[in-house]
Amino acid sequence: MNPTIIPTLRYNDAQSAIKWLCNAFGFKEHLVVPGDDGRIEHAQLTFGNGMVMLGSARDDDFGNLQAPPSSPDAVVSQSSYIIVRSIDEHYRDAVKGGAKIVMPLTEEDYGGKNYSCRDPEGHLWNFGSYDPWTAT
Repeated sequence: MNPTIIPTLRYNDAQSAIKWLCNAFGFKEHLVVPGDDGRIEHAQLTFGNGMVMLGSARDDDFGNLQAPPSSPDAVVSQSSYIIVRSIDEHYRDAVKGGAKIVMPLTEEDYGGKNYSCRDPEGHLWNFGSYDPWTAT
């Protein structure tokens, strides 16, 4: 099996985040494991052949290592770049879905277009048409 990278995130309101990510960005629910009191123990969302895993923020061993951003505008230490075919359409859908655009859709000198935005809890997302696997 080839190594695969799957980003992980924690959300204060993971149940709402799942709905929002599917609506605004086009993710699809692959697996959602609910817990008590509306908590999400674990969820897997797909986008094309990619995936993110997420769950509710909580005080456990992993929660002591990873938590949601401290505010919707907090500096983050990591973000994902997601390749999309129809970047202009994706951008419009993200804006319509309520994404906070922090870097507008821009055509890059090295090829493709991209933009950066935040979800309601402040996670930073980057979407673009540039595919580094096929660039020369």
